[in-house]
Amino acid sequence: MGLERTAPDTGLGLTAPDTRDTGYTGDTRTGEGAGDPAHKPPHRDRRWGRVLLAVLVAAAVVVPLSAAARPRIPAPAPVVLPPLTRATLNAAYAANRADAAEASRMAEAHGDTARAAVDGSLAAPGRQLLAFDGRGSGRVTEVDGDLAHADRVAVLVPGSDTSLDTYGRFRRTARALSRELDRQAPAGTRTAVVSWLGYETPGTVSATVLTTGRAEQAAPHLRDLVRELRAVVGERPHLTLVCHSYGSVVCGRAANGLDVCDIALIGSPGTGAGSVAELRTAARVWAARGGDDWVADVPHVHADLLGTTVGFGTDPMDPAFGARRFSAGKGGHSDYFAPGSPSLTNLARIVLGAPSEVRGD
Repeated sequence: MGLERTAPDTGLGLTAPDTRDTGYTGDTRTGEGAGDPAHKPPHRDRRWGRVLLAVLVAAAVVVPLSAAARPRIPAPAPVVLPPLTRATLNAAYAANRADAAEASRMAEAHGDTARAAVDGSLAAPGRQLLAFDGRGSGRVTEVDGDLAHADRVAVLVPGSDTSLDTYGRFRRTARALSRELDRQAPAGTRTAVVSWLGYETPGTVSATVLTTGRAEQAAPHLRDLVRELRAVVGERPHLTLVCHSYGSVVCGRAANGLDVCDIALIGSPGTGAGSVAELRTAARVWAARGGDDWVADVPHVHADLLGTTVGFGTDPMDPAFGARRFSAGKGGHSDYFAPGSPSLTNLARIVLGAPSEVRGD
């Protein structure tokens, strides 16, 4: 049984209204107050309430069927490495590449050529893997740049439906940010971008995407990563979290006392907190949303359903939340790292520790 049409992937896990667009071509909303939250039609929240319930019901059927449709892919257990330091960094890269190569061989023998190709690409010379686990949906932490000597470090935290099978898409966002940092960085400034697929992200159609459960599981691992990065780079370098979609919920759960300088929330459905103060962080907290990002239509509520709290609270773009808002241009939910976009330009300025140069919303 299959569907002849599939609506666009939203990145959060909800299905966006199906306009059949392949990219941003202008504001498709019409009528008085189009695009203005103050003039949303009164039926809009009720419509999204029905979407939330529909996703929960669909998850009860689709998720078990999806899990049964694809056998678990064999892979070796992650290698046990000594504590990460500047001196052990290259050895960690090499050991994780070797682990990815073995995972590729095992996936090939299992008949999963697509996963074998992904694992094999990660095993290629020059790939800098801080961590790798080819089992299940997979985990990988990869570095672009010279982490050992970086002055400015960005950690990308992805949203839903990100796994080893879709890692190429996530990797492209990291490469785009890395190139923009190279373009903007003052002479002598060294940068690194860390792609952190360190948790089991919610599926596109699942109940988990509507709750903080996966984020709460992920938060301790993100905190561990930040501690490891500080062990490599020291206390002086500027460290920024860039959190997309459901990844902003993960960052919200990890923020308390985290040793980072900035937290940028892009395309965020909420953080699970009512305000920046509730995040209990000394970092500057930023928020941006593209003009054509469907997430603007998600109701920011908490609702108890079947013993679970659904929703993520205050919109980070709401002035009451207290984030520093910056411009993301007219792009959609997947356009924050588009070359030349206001969002990518501003994200690079945040990572480079130049808040006065960030353009406002």
